[in-house]
Amino acid sequence: MPHPEWEDFRFDGIGTRWEISTSRPLSASTRARLLAEVERYDGEWSRFRPDSTVSAMAREPGQYELPAEAAALGHLYRSLYEITGGAMTPLIGSSLEQLGYDAAYSLRPAGSAVAAPRWEDSLDWDGTVLTNSVPLVLDIGAAGKGQLVDLLAAELRSCGEDSFLIDASGDLFHSGPDPVSVALEHPYDPAKAIGTVALAGGALCASASNRRVWGDGLHHVLDGTSGRPVTTAVATWTMASSTMLADALATALFFVPGAELEKTFNFSWLTVFSDGSAAYSAGFEGTLFT
Repeated sequence: MPHPEWEDFRFDGIGTRWEISTSRPLSASTRARLLAEVERYDGEWSRFRPDSTVSAMAREPGQYELPAEAAALGHLYRSLYEITGGAMTPLIGSSLEQLGYDAAYSLRPAGSAVAAPRWEDSLDWDGTVLTNSVPLVLDIGAAGKGQLVDLLAAELRSCGEDSFLIDASGDLFHSGPDPVSVALEHPYDPAKAIGTVALAGGALCASASNRRVWGDGLHHVLDGTSGRPVTTAVATWTMASSTMLADALATALFFVPGAELEKTFNFSWLTVFSDGSAAYSAGFEGTLFT
């Protein structure tokens, strides 16, 4: 992890814990800019806030203008929607709510699983303009946190910070000359690691079905074509130049093999399956324990 002499700035945002480590203390103005960016992003994209644009889309159909980051987010989601045959979709929100992962965090299923609406039938995402023909519960959680990490990294650099590590509850972005060693959490025992990786510039993201678990076999990684939790993969790790890309691909690995995703995206990866086996790319920079 970061150099022991680095300074840490910790805060809560978008429902998760953040830690930004820097080689020198951040000024009050820089901290304020970072917090303002988190608040802005949450105010647009959160399905848990009644005042967000995403919540407005869930109440009624219409045409909605979103900030500049929407264009890259929509392009990435559309690509992964097509590659996974609709299994990975930003329209998964209603399926999550059906199983109890709703704005009130009831964690009580309202009934049997329901598939997500088909993108081509209900949503037109053209750059920063989203038009929904029916009320839609948009959930960009598979890539949104990673995108916010990238936005905060850009803020830090604009404030003159070149060496830092952003940790958004396990989604990491590193900048600077000195690599940091990161443990890969065991999918069945958070107190143990299955390996380590040296992060030297760029992003490392993970996704696991043992996080955000409730009920009998219910977790947050759902197949959009059925609305049911995925049972094949249990944990994934990805490394890429951007955190948004690494974050999204960590979820995509639950639906398609990494080798298939490598045909479109430049990244490295590791997937651990429910039978205890693992697969990884030739370029994965980590070391697995035996």
